[in-house]
Amino acid sequence: MADTALTAPPRSPLAQVAGRLAAATRTSGGAVRLAELPFLTQLNVRLEAKGTAAEAVGLALDLQLPLQPNTVVRAGELTVLWLGPDEWLLVGPPGSERELESRIRTAAGDEHVSVTEVSAQRTTLLVAGPRAHDLLAHGCALDLHPRSFGSGRCAQTTLGRTQVIVVARADSRAGFWVLVRSSFAGYLTDWLLDAATEYV
Repeated sequence: MADTALTAPPRSPLAQVAGRLAAATRTSGGAVRLAELPFLTQLNVRLEAKGTAAEAVGLALDLQLPLQPNTVVRAGELTVLWLGPDEWLLVGPPGSERELESRIRTAAGDEHVSVTEVSAQRTTLLVAGPRAHDLLAHGCALDLHPRSFGSGRCAQTTLGRTQVIVVARADSRAGFWVLVRSSFAGYLTDWLLDAATEYV
């Protein structure tokens, strides 16, 4: 019987447009920086926010799950986004999904917890540079100025008519993560590249 195991390396949703993103970054003269951050681990975590599992999971991950709506907590290479009263998205380095899921489940013990690996569901676009919030403002109704949407903020919203999660990075110079479903990543990238022509 033939060996049907996958031997080809994984291909990110935006591998074919990496050159176009880099070119837009160069031609903007640093006004905007566009890049894909492929293969980040993404785990959807659901548990009772005020239960013992939440505290135990926080200790296991060496961070506290954010309890305020649309906030972000970071610790080392991990970022946790508040998505709902009992729902978070844990984002970590590529390839860490099994280890992180194991830590969460072990910490929760007998308490109810749902951990769903959604890494292949979305990819992440980095939108940075001094004009990053202006670029995103072309297609997003949120006020993304640092005074309104600074470090530690995230939101589920639409950008260019595409559902996304926007995350303000550690400081305004670090820009934003835009998490988009893989099936819409090409469309959104075309939209961003078109909007970025204003800065060329």
